[in-house]
Amino acid sequence: MQLYHHDMICSLIPVDTFQSGFTACTSLTLPNVDPVALKDEELGIHRISSRTNHTLVVPPPAEGSDADWPEPPLAWEAFYPKGSINPTAPIPGGFGFYLSGPPNFSSRLESGATHAILSYRMMLQSDWEWVKGGKFPGIFGGEGDLSYSCTGGRQDERCKCFNIRPMWRSKGLGELYTYIPLTETNREKLIAVPPLSKENSDYGFSVGRNAFKFDIAVGKWIALAFRVKLNSIGSNDGELELWVDGKSVIKIDGLTLRCSEQSRIKGAHFQTFFGGHQDDWASPKDQRAWFADVSGVVIE
Repeated sequence: MQLYHHDMICSLIPVDTFQSGFTACTSLTLPNVDPVALKDEELGIHRISSRTNHTLVVPPPAEGSDADWPEPPLAWEAFYPKGSINPTAPIPGGFGFYLSGPPNFSSRLESGATHAILSYRMMLQSDWEWVKGGKFPGIFGGEGDLSYSCTGGRQDERCKCFNIRPMWRSKGLGELYTYIPLTETNREKLIAVPPLSKENSDYGFSVGRNAFKFDIAVGKWIALAFRVKLNSIGSNDGELELWVDGKSVIKIDGLTLRCSEQSRIKGAHFQTFFGGHQDDWASPKDQRAWFADVSGVVIE
């Protein structure tokens, strides 16, 4: 299917061809893309962190709104109280859940789709303070229930899951924080991503730090789109890509993302928090962020 291009399409669905998809963006109408509401039951939301909320609100007006990018009428609000780190800390912050998408989309993934994009728009409050870093929502997959446990220092059966989330660092520097199978080829590919990549195999890889900056999201809406292409079994031909506002900022090929045909792209890991685990990562004040226009397409 050939698409015409404008900023909104390029930012949420930054490819020319795909088979089918969905969008919660009320301003985006495309053939084979089903409109959905930003509601748990329509988007297949499950495994919600019990101590956090993703309240649906009317977001505040953005600064210097762009008429070509209509503001979302509704958004999920993430609240990070002063002193909060992650959803399991004494003061929990942000929110966490998994999103498989509407039935037509999730069934395509479960039946073996190997190439997909998930995207959303986000905005940070206008006086946001970065501290040391934190996580924003990304994409995940793997084999059955193992796909839900590919974070937090997991070592066992890492060949059966993957989890790719964006992370901010001090001063808003952006990167991808990746958990993928621990192979030497994967290590070489991830470490080579410019301008800076670091290995911490216990807690994932920091990939492409400062390839983009999240400061453009302070008081303004930006779009993040994540592309995953699963490798053929026995080959290193998997791919990851991140677009920010329609610009490809990190692209990695030659990867192994699965070791078995049973491994699937599962959907979005919609999690955000400050941290890190120590108090010096905590939010210095009450802060908020908003997330909307969740979209996804199956490419093949």
